[in-house]
Amino acid sequence: MSQTHQLSACPNCSEPLEPGDRFCGACGYDLSVVPEPPQDHPAVAPGAPPAPAPASDPALGAPPAPPATPPAAAPAPAPEVAPPAAPSPPPPPPVPAPAAAPAQGREPGPPEPPQAPAPPQPTSSHTAPPAPEPAVRLDGPAGGPAGVPADTPTDAPAGPSSAASAVTPGGGPGSGGGDFELAAPDPHAAGGAPCVACRTGRVSADGYCENCGHKQPHARDHVERELGPVAAVSDRGLRHHRNEDAFAVTTAVLPDGSPAVVAIVCDGVSSASRPDDASAAAAATAEVSLRGSLARGTPPQQAMHEAIVAAAEAVEALADEPSGDGRGGREHDGHRQRNAPACTLVGAVAAGDLLVVGWVGDSRVYWVPDDRSTPAARLTEDDSWAAQMVAAGLMNEEEAYADERAHAITGWLGADAYEVEPHTAVFRPEQPGVVVVCTDGLWNYAEGAQDLARVVPGDAAGRPLHCARVLVGHALDGGGHDNVTVAVVPFAVERQGAGSA
Repeated sequence: MSQTHQLSACPNCSEPLEPGDRFCGACGYDLSVVPEPPQDHPAVAPGAPPAPAPASDPALGAPPAPPATPPAAAPAPAPEVAPPAAPSPPPPPPVPAPAAAPAQGREPGPPEPPQAPAPPQPTSSHTAPPAPEPAVRLDGPAGGPAGVPADTPTDAPAGPSSAASAVTPGGGPGSGGGDFELAAPDPHAAGGAPCVACRTGRVSADGYCENCGHKQPHARDHVERELGPVAAVSDRGLRHHRNEDAFAVTTAVLPDGSPAVVAIVCDGVSSASRPDDASAAAAATAEVSLRGSLARGTPPQQAMHEAIVAAAEAVEALADEPSGDGRGGREHDGHRQRNAPACTLVGAVAAGDLLVVGWVGDSRVYWVPDDRSTPAARLTEDDSWAAQMVAAGLMNEEEAYADERAHAITGWLGADAYEVEPHTAVFRPEQPGVVVVCTDGLWNYAEGAQDLARVVPGDAAGRPLHCARVLVGHALDGGGHDNVTVAVVPFAVERQGAGSA
């Protein structure tokens, strides 16, 4: 009986064989060149079988050469890979490449038998495949996983064959995890930061992740700053697509050497164009103006007035500047003839025993004493429809602010403002406390002074940044319908004042 009928599995890839198989259905190994295993004397097996094994073909009775040619046509690249396998026969028995050589080039089948017996068959099944495997995986998908057994895992990652493993999704049992290594792009390849959501995708120029499509947070979405005794926090909120608020905190040295603390908060008007640019310009301009005026010895109240006027001019100038989208600062349509950038502004200066506040719009300043048995107070009056109704005696405060027109502002900074009338006030607190400067994104959730005082932490004077974070968190917990910005200025009293002015 022929040797091919006695093999139960392919000696090259261990694929189970059927009686009468002359070639392995998985890897194409020529079974006719396998020497007959020694049944009585293992030592004689290597030399005796070479000639008889290829001589007879039980099932078809045809010579070994004709059968070799049909399989050779199936794996076209096999003959090209055969040359690399040819060098392997010279090495000693440990190099069982000869066994693979017949699988690649079936034509030289007869000459190979003498080389095949030398190496032990089990060893050749693991060492010969490395060279031909790429051809089997790429050109013979039918052999897929079974055609590339345990050898692929060790060789594929080592050399260029790893590329083949990425091309062949089904990599087979030996593919490990390499088939999916290229699934996600490397965000660091282009030098950018990874997506904050999926942590793998690269962020495109428009701010969206190229992998998961997540919109990346803007630098102004959440901003915190602490400068000596003053701190501020601004947050986009939970409903708006961008943060249109801005703030500025700074310190100045008065001519007498005493310090002054400044906090400016601005709220962009959403119905206007470029509200974020307007608030940023106003805050930056007011800060520079106040710092310079205070250092020159300008009285704090006058310095505040001049700062608001300078901020208004800066915002008005934006109307004639081109915006980022190239449409310009002022838009024209059938409903709005002029839609220039606009914002509100509120500020506070703590200098010596004076507390100076200034504002235009509906952003506010609150006074919260350290001694909570003393009532808190609101130090500003809104430029809004609701405030006008209350001032005119047409509605009480509760009714006015319940109206849908309550937050319609009657004063703002911008080219559309008919006339900017800065409001300023001076106070001399008689006890220490904190000054809370905020936008309506906060006071909408704590409108009354006492309501706000209940949210302010007891250690706010010693931890202003913590206090600002708590207040912003309160607004977000309440719904975060608007941008929210809070600045906290601790006010220490060295001597008893004379009340408010």
